[in-house]
Amino acid sequence: MIHKVKQAKAVYLSTRIVDMRKSINGLAAIVQGSFELDPYEGCVFVFTNRAHDKIKVLQWDTDGFVLYYKRREKGKFQWPTTISAETETVNITSSDLKRLLAGLVMEQFIPHVNYSIY
Repeated sequence: MIHKVKQAKAVYLSTRIVDMRKSINGLAAIVQGSFELDPYEGCVFVFTNRAHDKIKVLQWDTDGFVLYYKRREKGKFQWPTTISAETETVNITSSDLKRLLAGLVMEQFIPHVNYSIY
């Protein structure tokens, strides 16, 4: 597991599909160009492929980038489908990232039913 996620300023989930052949430089260019964010601020950036069976996580670690790559052998990551395509990123919590990497639905994307008592 990523050892410094709790120390991250923010965790950004990319809403766009990314070519998993991209490495650190390509992902950092997406962060700077498309997201208009600074990859050197210590934030965590999460990317996935079209099949949602691979994830790359990019983070600046004081003296260099760390790239975390995970591939599911069976099944897919529970990528949220309720994300608006108009935004490039969605801000999630570090606990949501841990749930995503574990193959679970992220807490903030679980639909909650509001029950009313008459």
